[in-house]
Amino acid sequence: MDSHEQHRENAKDKSARCAVLTISDTRIAETDSGGQAIIDALKQAGHTVSDYTLVKDEPAQIESQLKSWLAPPDSSLMPQAPRLDLIITTGGTGIASRDTTVEVVRRLLDKELEGFGELFRMLSYEQVGPAAMLSRAVAGLAGQTLIFTLPGSPNAVKLAMDKLIIPELPHMVWERGR
Repeated sequence: MDSHEQHRENAKDKSARCAVLTISDTRIAETDSGGQAIIDALKQAGHTVSDYTLVKDEPAQIESQLKSWLAPPDSSLMPQAPRLDLIITTGGTGIASRDTTVEVVRRLLDKELEGFGELFRMLSYEQVGPAAMLSRAVAGLAGQTLIFTLPGSPNAVKLAMDKLIIPELPHMVWERGR
């Protein structure tokens, strides 16, 4: 058995505590099909979604929400498991002047998973052609918490969840703690 297969076997029972953040100037909970698609995919895969919220595409609002989720469970200085294993954002990953998610998230990351953006854009290219290059989707680790930034498009969300995040999430949760 190859090492990645062994790692997946070791991780198969791992589930994640998750939060979903929709970043949009126009969506509300009732019209947030991308955020709902993320929640549905996580729950169907056996993960727990403990928080969901929407913020405007304002760097201070995005950063404030993410930092509150990344804060340790209590004020002790003892190392401990993070409150959340995974945060997924949707929206604000394009090139419009109001798209600021990527800049905020990159400031919080300790380790970037460059392969996520590369693979996501490759898979997107198969669906939407050269428009895929407009996505700046990024992922990485902030402390021990995985963060994925997805576009606001429900089709892009479904692609990322079905092809990349859900199949590899138990392995990532296991691996980041080794």
